[in-house]
Amino acid sequence: MRIGYARVSTSKQEQSLDTQREALIDAGCDAAHIYTDTISGTKWQRPGLDDALAYMRPNDTLVVTRLDRLGRSLAETVNTIADLAERSINVKVLEPALDTSRPADKVVLNVMASLAEWERDLLIQRTREGVAHARAQGRVAGPKPKLSDEQAQVAKELIDGGKTISAVARTFGVSRPTIYRVLKRTGNDLSRIHISAPTRLRLRA
Repeated sequence: MRIGYARVSTSKQEQSLDTQREALIDAGCDAAHIYTDTISGTKWQRPGLDDALAYMRPNDTLVVTRLDRLGRSLAETVNTIADLAERSINVKVLEPALDTSRPADKVVLNVMASLAEWERDLLIQRTREGVAHARAQGRVAGPKPKLSDEQAQVAKELIDGGKTISAVARTFGVSRPTIYRVLKRTGNDLSRIHISAPTRLRLRA
């Protein structure tokens, strides 16, 4: 069964939900099983996607119009696809054309996973260099710095990959309460944080 998912952001000019819905129906999705989200401000809660993922069963296919509908970053997108693969659920992207049920596209996704890991490591390195530079300039007093949305996402991925709150706080040069606030701000359930390591996707043949 093909399940559709559409998302728009109130802060960006992009495809409307109606436009995405029409494209998903044309791609073979049942109109009664197209889930939607409208993201506003800095909150990243996606009840529509959560409902779609909860409804899906093995051998179903999640269809989206664009790859960025599934996450704010490449790493988050790849992790979502990997989690679905673990449940024997395929993902079909209309633009650019991508289908995890095709062997050639699995190779593409593994390359994306490697790039996502590189992107995450690069951000961590830049953050550490920034903290070291600030300390060298004597700018370490005062309130703890807040993390950007991009850094917050990386912090979440590190924690869900097995890093402790303390270790992640040290990585970004912030306090433990700051990390907890960031996770809460991004809509994460602190009692059941989980994310798949974005190294290699285990996609079924």
